[in-house]
Amino acid sequence: MAQYTLAQSPEIILTVPGKDSAKARDKAMDQLMELMDAGKLPTELEEGFGPQQLIEVKEPTTDSAGGEDAITQAVQVLNNLATLKLKVQESRAEALEIRKGIDVLFSDNSVTEEEITRLKEGFKVLKNFAQANVRYQEARAKAEQARQVLDEALKSPDK
Repeated sequence: MAQYTLAQSPEIILTVPGKDSAKARDKAMDQLMELMDAGKLPTELEEGFGPQQLIEVKEPTTDSAGGEDAITQAVQVLNNLATLKLKVQESRAEALEIRKGIDVLFSDNSVTEEEITRLKEGFKVLKNFAQANVRYQEARAKAEQARQVLDEALKSPDK
């Protein structure tokens, strides 16, 4: 259910089925017109008052719903951490091997075109590993909070 009010008369609540949409706002305007025609609207509205000027009234979320949302979000954060950890672990060895090859660029030793080509192909692996590792480190920090949320939710009520 979508609910709307007017800035001029916040005590008036117009309720229409569905979510906030242009159609819902039009239905609310129809209700508003009926109130005006019946003389039940305590204020006069300016010419040109339209559906976009209706103010959506949002229901306050209950603590249990907020808690459930926090738990769901915590699980999603931990799932993301697990995925990133696997990605980092799978590419780490290959990235470290490619990283060793970079040292040849800084030496005075000559290199073959084949070595350079192989190295250039490895840059993508290095980049992917480094980006995944950064995302993993960031996710790990967020996951600490998620773990605390789950620990709190899993506490036994008899303690």
